[in-house]
Amino acid sequence: MQSLSEMRARIVDKASQDAEFRAQLLSNPKETIGQELDLTVPASLSIEVHEESATTAHLVLPSNGSLGEGDLEAVAGGHGFWG
Repeated sequence: MQSLSEMRARIVDKASQDAEFRAQLLSNPKETIGQELDLTVPASLSIEVHEESATTAHLVLPSNGSLGEGDLEAVAGGHGFWG
């Protein structure tokens, strides 16, 4: 079983090397990630993919009160998605 960090790294690495995958990831992240990682992404989970540029950077803050990384890894362990 891959950790959450390993799954994220796999997606980012592939998007860095494969322009078609990157375009699919940006236009339909849930389906693209689900297919790549062979996971079922719950309908209730929203995934947003942002592309940085020379003039735009993104900072992701941890959630206050929803699923933590441990909870997400447990879900990814056999029931659903990586987070």
